[in-house]
Amino acid sequence: MINRRQFLQTATATAALAAQGFSAPALAQQGLKMGASSPFSFDDLKKRAQSMARSSYLAPPSPSPEVLHQIDYDAHGKIRFKTDLALWANGPSEFPVTFFHLGRFFQKPVRMHVVEGGQAREIIYDSNYFDMPADSPAHKLPDNSGFAGFRFQEARTGKLDWRRNDWVAFLGASYFRAIGELYQYGLSARGLAVDVAVFGKSEEFPDFTHVYFETPQPGSNTVTVYALLDGPSVAGAYRFVMQRAAAVIMDIDSAVYMRQDVSRLGLAPLTSMYWYSEKAKTTAIDWRPEIHDSDGLALWTGAGERIWRPLNNPPRIITSAFADENPKGFGLLQRDRNFDHYLDGVYYDRRPSLWIEPQGAWGRGSVQLVEIPTDDEIHDNIVAMWVPAEPVRAGQALELRYRMHWSAEEPYPTPLARVIATRLGNGGQAGTNRPKGVRKFMVEFIGQPLTKLPSGVIPNPVLTASRGEFSNILTEAVPNNVPGHWRTQFDLTVTGTEPVEMRCYLRNGDEVLSETWLYQYHPAF
Repeated sequence: MINRRQFLQTATATAALAAQGFSAPALAQQGLKMGASSPFSFDDLKKRAQSMARSSYLAPPSPSPEVLHQIDYDAHGKIRFKTDLALWANGPSEFPVTFFHLGRFFQKPVRMHVVEGGQAREIIYDSNYFDMPADSPAHKLPDNSGFAGFRFQEARTGKLDWRRNDWVAFLGASYFRAIGELYQYGLSARGLAVDVAVFGKSEEFPDFTHVYFETPQPGSNTVTVYALLDGPSVAGAYRFVMQRAAAVIMDIDSAVYMRQDVSRLGLAPLTSMYWYSEKAKTTAIDWRPEIHDSDGLALWTGAGERIWRPLNNPPRIITSAFADENPKGFGLLQRDRNFDHYLDGVYYDRRPSLWIEPQGAWGRGSVQLVEIPTDDEIHDNIVAMWVPAEPVRAGQALELRYRMHWSAEEPYPTPLARVIATRLGNGGQAGTNRPKGVRKFMVEFIGQPLTKLPSGVIPNPVLTASRGEFSNILTEAVPNNVPGHWRTQFDLTVTGTEPVEMRCYLRNGDEVLSETWLYQYHPAF
């Protein structure tokens, strides 16, 4: 599991830039030290990654590990980049860039570069870029130790104070995250996932080791970043074209080259936290009713089916695979937006949903969901990713394009009724002796197809389970005068402790009314 506290909340002509005062010497006058120039292009970056993959992996050296170890969580929090020295603090980009310092939890340096007119220059680290206490261990680091990561601040000419607000951050291994239209960070993404939850193998975390910021045209609402990925099993090149709109939109082009065979290669991986929700009530686990960054996995399959799978905090590590071919999209979503369901000051009700929209044909594979037990909100315990159907071998190259939507809702909402709640309780009937081994499920749906039902017509729930028997099935309109709000409830009788895979959707005759609810039930948990 990843400790969340370790992670924090196109080209223009050189002559035109120089005329506006945005050349490398201008950045140096601003206070940033710049290295020598060298040619740069995305094609060259891909060739570099491909060449690296033919050689053995060499981990980037960590400057003064004994010093970095002293920069613990508290010490790291006291080191702040001086916004006056932000890259593009005076333009041409609307979005200045600030940098994160190295520390105990971020010991691998990331080399930052600015690209102008096809030439790249490194931004040389200097401790004077940062405000830090006089006794901070960071003062002991050598020159050009490097940075840990970066973030884009809000627009210089926008409504928000750009010095205090940012909208995307890259920090740690290949992790990055962005806010949505609700102005809140939550779940994370990463460049690549290698051997997540593979029995007998440790998960590998490749790093973005070199980052390149393309100097944009003045007034543009997009930024372009290139990143070189390196790890024991893989090297890769990434291009991020990121747009700051109501939501944050990222277009990602990636090329990865395998050094070694990988058992489970996760492409477009998402990482989130789910501790507990309204679904099942555990006594006195915490005073808050719900704690999660995401409450479900949404799928839009290549065949067109819309699926909602509520997340679990399982008794052991569980991996679920949803086979597909050329999926239309998938994502980890936060559907519950009711503050009263959380009641705290960290705004779980505002956490963004993250939707992956494939570009081009991805072929055969599966969306895989990994759920890891957790007993606290500081741990990211949920992973969702695309895994190719065929094994990934050393020497293989994979290219993938996709769009990320960091938003409040999925960007292409289904016209069908959606699942908005899942609740579990004891089976049987109130006022009677409750039978052992029986669990009651209640699933709520809401949506326009349910508002159009003729008077007196009750939608029919279509139920299946991998094992066990259903009973006490009841479907009714929720008595809250909200049009199109229905619920279906049923009991499941099952023996044994192995998980049960369940499926439910609503229909009226041959007409499908709702998306498909999938759930993995753990009888002994």
